[in-house]
This record gives sequence, C-alpha cells and structure tokens, in this order.
Amino acid sequence: MRVSLIGYGKTTKAIAKALGKRVSFFDDKVTKSFEDEDGNIIKPSALFDPKKSDIEILTPSIPPNHPILKIAKNPISEYDLFLADPQLINTKNTELERLFAKGVKTIWVSGTNGKTTTTQMITHLLKDKGALSGGNIGTPLGFLDPKAPIWVLETSSYTLYHTKFSSPDIYLLLPITPDHLSWHGSKENYIKDKLSPLKRMKEGELALIPKGFKLPKSNAWIIEYDSIEFLEKFFGLDSSNLRYKSAFLEDAILSLAIEKTLFDIASYDLLNNFKLDRHRQEEIFDRFGRVWVNDSKATNLDATLKALEAYKDKKIYLILGGDDKGVDMKPLIEKISKMNVKLFTIGSNSKKLYNLAREFEIDVQESKYLKNAQEEIAKLLKKGDEVALLSPAASSLDQFSSYIARGDEFVEFVKNI
Repeated sequence: MRVSLIGYGKTTKAIAKALGKRVSFFDDKVTKSFEDEDGNIIKPSALFDPKKSDIEILTPSIPPNHPILKIAKNPISEYDLFLADPQLINTKNTELERLFAKGVKTIWVSGTNGKTTTTQMITHLLKDKGALSGGNIGTPLGFLDPKAPIWVLETSSYTLYHTKFSSPDIYLLLPITPDHLSWHGSKENYIKDKLSPLKRMKEGELALIPKGFKLPKSNAWIIEYDSIEFLEKFFGLDSSNLRYKSAFLEDAILSLAIEKTLFDIASYDLLNNFKLDRHRQEEIFDRFGRVWVNDSKATNLDATLKALEAYKDKKIYLILGGDDKGVDMKPLIEKISKMNVKLFTIGSNSKKLYNLAREFEIDVQESKYLKNAQEEIAKLLKKGDEVALLSPAASSLDQFSSYIARGDEFVEFVKNI
C-alpha cells in the first residue's frame, strides 16, 4: 500500500507515527525535498505523482481547490483512516486495517463557536468512563488510544469537508454562523459541510442539530434544538443548577445532554468544577478595580455576539477587528448599533469596520492596533457598570501569531496599568 500524506503538519505526522514506517509527505511550503528525523521524505507538492500513490491522507487545512485533490486517486481524512470501515475506503490492506479504532464510541463536536469548550466539558464529564478528547482540540487521532471506550472529537469544518466515509455515534452541532467563507467558497458550502455527517450516520446514532436548517436525508435520530429551555425539557435538565451564563450555559447544557443520553445521569457538581480555558470571556481587574474581558478567542461574529449578550447590562468599550476571512461584518455592526457600545477598531479590517460603524451612527474610534485601543479605553473606563471587552470577531493572524498572543498582550496591558 503506497501511502501519501498531504501536508506536513501535526495531523499527518501523527499518522506517520501510527503507520510505523517511512512515508512520503507533500507540502506546499517545501521547495526542496528533505528527510526528517524519522526517515520520512518531505517533498514539494508539485512532485506528487498519482501513479505512485494508492491512498492520500490529508491534513485538514488542505483547501478544496488544491491541485493534488484534482488528481489524487483516493483522498481521505484522518477520521476516515481511523474510524471508517477499511473496505469503504477501497483498501483491504492490513497495515491500514490495524489502525481502525474498533469499538470506540465517538462524539463529534462541531459548530462555529464553542467547540473547544464543549469538547472539554463533555470529556470532563465522561473522564471516569475512559473518555479521551482529540481532533481539532490539539491531539490528532493518531495519538489517541484506539482501545479507549470514548473519543470526544472537536471537529472543524475543514475536516468535515474531507471526510467521506466515517460517521459519529453522536454528532453535536453547536449553533453556526458564516465562517471560513474564503476557504469553503460560500455560506451554503459551509453549512453543507457542517451538516454532511448526517448523510452517513446510521440507525441508532444521535445528532443534536440547531433548528432552522434544511437537513439532508439521514438514518440518524435527529433532535433539533432552538433554546436552553427546549434542551432542559427534552433531556430533563435544570440549568439553575449550573454556575455558567450566556454561551457557556448552552455549552454546559448540551454537554449534560450527551452525558444523560449515554449514562442517564447529569453531573451538575462535576461540571461546575470544570475550569474554563483562558481567552474566552476571561475577566481581569486592573488596580482600580475596573473590569477588562479577554475574549480573544472570539474569532467570528457569533462568538462576539455571545460576549456582548453576557455584558448587555453594562456600558461596553468594545475592541473589534482583525482578519475577517471574507465574512460580512454588517450584521454584527447593525446589532451593536442597538446596544450601549463605544467601538474601537483594530486590525486589517479596521477601516472597513470604522466606516460601517459610522454608517450606523455608532460611537467609534479607529485605533488600528490593540495597544492604541487599550490606551484610549483606560482614559474612559469606570468601575462598576462599565466593561472593556476584547472580542474581535476576526482572526488574529494579520497582527499576531495567534489569538493567544493577542489575548496575552491584552492581559499584560491591564496588569501594567
């Protein structure tokens, strides 16, 4: 079996380790072939020859229009490699069949916002049942124990696009809003990819899907939800037992719904002990007791709207902007215009946001850079009924190495006030 790994990244490196043999990688960033420490050959993508490859395993970020996809014989995702019936991917080769995670119950968590938190919450609830988390959350499937009883997988829209054969035992789709449109090509394609697991799911498998979408034909048991109240009633849950608010409350209720489905219990106290990640509505107080909120992980419209909802009873000094990945920001600006918000725009779409805000008569300042925005906010922010909120609704990569770096700079400024 001649295996080609497309993209030299964390996902494909883990697959090479799992295969236990030297393989060929093809990567767009490579200009000259080289050998890594494990003896694998990494080649420029242009050297890929479909005549010398029986199966191609893709790193999730490979775009739909990639030249290799136009000539590859059998391109699959890591989910297909580890979770699909090997016969479905046109191979009976024993070296691939041995990777198949037989007996593992899988929970796929996808959506536009909240995937990581919900994946972590579910894993926290099911840890004593042997659950492991992986996928987009940071651990490739190639590094997960195939004998573990449960895999909870944060699942990106990129992975869903490339997955053609495998399906989850439970598919939890969080609310979605347009994102990664430059990659998917359109809002319709993005939604189609998010709903694609339903087409492969089998009888006895469960899908929790937000209401409002035209669903493809499916053999799964599909529950369409539209509110926390619906989830409480359907699964017999009580959100008043939880310490969370706003978006985190919905994540928590959905996590409990999964636990209730699998084991007919709802561990409220255990979930209340769960520690949220940094950079998601992380509250910091400066030396004057004023509240600054680091929501740097809010890289899309929906995440920012959830943060604004959480602080809607306060005057909000909002820092917004970055690389918006082709998403129309007008719906967000329109909603901000109805709230008590003073806006500070930063990043590559700073001017665009400033002009939109002026169109909707929002009090706005074009700061361009995060430090500039914080310096201006520090002159205005009052203790009590006001809050400074970094919730950019955009990627950080135009000015920072990651959303973490953006959030860390925000926090460091507050500490040094």
